[in-house]
Amino acid sequence: MGASASRDASGGSATVVVSQKVRAGCGHDYQRWQEKVTRAAETFDGFEGTEVYPPGTDSSNEWVVVFRFGRLDQLTSWLDSERRRSLLMEGEPLFEGPQAQEVLRGGASVRQDTVTAVVSHDVRRGREKDFLHWQSRVLKAQEKFPGFRGSELFQPVDGVQDRWVAMFRFDTRGHLDEWLESDERAKLLKEGRNYFTAYDVRKVPSAFSGWFRFGERAGEEVPPNWKQAMSVVLALYPTVTVLNLTAGHAFGDLGLPGYLGLFFSNCLSVAILTWFLMPLVNRALAFWLTPSRSRTMRVQLTGVGVVLLCWAALITVFGLTTH
Repeated sequence: MGASASRDASGGSATVVVSQKVRAGCGHDYQRWQEKVTRAAETFDGFEGTEVYPPGTDSSNEWVVVFRFGRLDQLTSWLDSERRRSLLMEGEPLFEGPQAQEVLRGGASVRQDTVTAVVSHDVRRGREKDFLHWQSRVLKAQEKFPGFRGSELFQPVDGVQDRWVAMFRFDTRGHLDEWLESDERAKLLKEGRNYFTAYDVRKVPSAFSGWFRFGERAGEEVPPNWKQAMSVVLALYPTVTVLNLTAGHAFGDLGLPGYLGLFFSNCLSVAILTWFLMPLVNRALAFWLTPSRSRTMRVQLTGVGVVLLCWAALITVFGLTTH
């Protein structure tokens, strides 16, 4: 598991970001095990919350879990506890590969409307200043790439872990991968081998978070991206169609250029989705969107069927009325 903690004991909160590759076919068992871990963490002083991020669209099968504590000493008390060690031994049959952990101090919490990469480095002894200078060059290169949202560098924590950890954020997974796979980064990594012996990269994905309220309470998970996308289309299609038939004509009658009419229509559609339709969709499909309530195949198929029927009904209604 990989971990990162933010802000030290002198004030603010501490965060541990845990990543773990899970054996194929063990996803549901891992989720149930992770719920036990969260319930155990809740009993420790300073616990503030948990966020669970399922694997992205790639085949890495890597889960990311974020634990938040009030202070660093409270975080380390949980990390070093006998209860946590016992749970790790219990969950070991579900894991693929060894566990890893990085503990960080300082910095902002992970934003759910961005995609974050957590990169840990084993820096060569005596090359720390060269590593810092190299990191500043990496940051300047990142800033030139589309979708870049910021970067933070965390020094080792005495007595906890020896690695340096860089966190950088992009607006989408595509933009993050564009940077990770770029020739410019490859050249920088080749140079960086002079300053560090090894590094690991982990990604913390999220999407459409502003329209989904799951995952705000301790231990609550967010819906998979494909469910979020299906639900957004369910609300977006009638919104855009109705606005085109009403506001679109009204803007045209007012003599507004097409590009301005489209801009105002987009503003209206986003407002309607955010404050009206998406909250309704969240409530109506909560049985399917909430990961903790959609464990069985029957619930999964029912949810997909409901969304598909709604799509078909909307297409039929608008097909008949617009003619």
